[in-house]
Amino acid sequence: MWTEVAPNVLFENLPSTSKDVCDHRGSNLDIEVPSTSKQSSMSDLSLEDRPTSRSESRLSTTSSSSSLLEAENYLLKKQVEELQNQLKSLKVGFDFSAIENNDALINVYTGLPDKALFMAVFKYLDSQNFHYNLGWSVVNISRINQFLMTCMKLKLNPIHKDLALRFGCSVATVSNIVITWLHVMHVCLYKKFLENQIPTRHKNKTCMPSSVRKNRVLASKNNLYVGNTSDKNIVKHCGVLTSFLAGDLILADKGFLIQDLLPPGVLLNIPPFLMKAQFSPEEARQTVTIARARIHVERAIRRIKEYKILQLIPQNLRPYSSMIFQVCGFLTTLNYPLIKEVEDRYFCE
Repeated sequence: MWTEVAPNVLFENLPSTSKDVCDHRGSNLDIEVPSTSKQSSMSDLSLEDRPTSRSESRLSTTSSSSSLLEAENYLLKKQVEELQNQLKSLKVGFDFSAIENNDALINVYTGLPDKALFMAVFKYLDSQNFHYNLGWSVVNISRINQFLMTCMKLKLNPIHKDLALRFGCSVATVSNIVITWLHVMHVCLYKKFLENQIPTRHKNKTCMPSSVRKNRVLASKNNLYVGNTSDKNIVKHCGVLTSFLAGDLILADKGFLIQDLLPPGVLLNIPPFLMKAQFSPEEARQTVTIARARIHVERAIRRIKEYKILQLIPQNLRPYSSMIFQVCGFLTTLNYPLIKEVEDRYFCE
């Protein structure tokens, strides 16, 4: 139970400062409460020094987000680098995939009749071991496009800058590719299959029907000669006469006066010269017969002339003129038969 006592009794045990405060409750004084201030400051200190659980979670989330962003940024940079490298390789404006499904375009750009034959020749050449002409290998262009580039050079004869732009390479790379593949084609195709390979009458009879013998492709292509060389001197020098046997017949133009050069037993058939006002019936018949066979010879020559590089061989390729002519001649032998009557047999084989 509380008893009412004088105010002084209640505060007699309090510190003097506290009494003073109570005695002067009505006056405006600056009051210091050390105990309360100290407790507040300690409380504030403890709150500042110790983060709350929400702050910790925020910091942890921020740290995780930064790590994810850094990883994502790294992956994006790698993707950009890969795409840039792909873009450099995709600068090729022309390659075999652009024409592989169109045989007409393959014939236009390469001179070969269709994709099947193009791939057959390429696979055979690609299987050979060879070194590049300039001493350094070409790795930024696939081999099938290198073969395509060489065929385009032979067939269309574009300048090297044009080919460099089409295939996304330098002019030096074009020269390295063309000269290298030209040597490969000459050694692996012409020299192996066609050089001095005129078939004998016996081989024709045992291997081919008579209709095919009329369809002989270009069987021998010799070196090129300067323009002032006579036909007779070319025949004498090229060595083609060594391939004929007794009983063979040579059909030639009027300019080939080579009767004295022929091996024993080999016959020469040239159109008769007009020595009088008109041909006799026998001479006329002979002229017509020879002319019919000569048409196919002219058609074969026209196929070679379709390779435009032979119209004007570039200066840097002139040391390889004979090689270019022989390779072009071989490529014409891969075309469809000249005579329609053996075309069915060609496709059956």
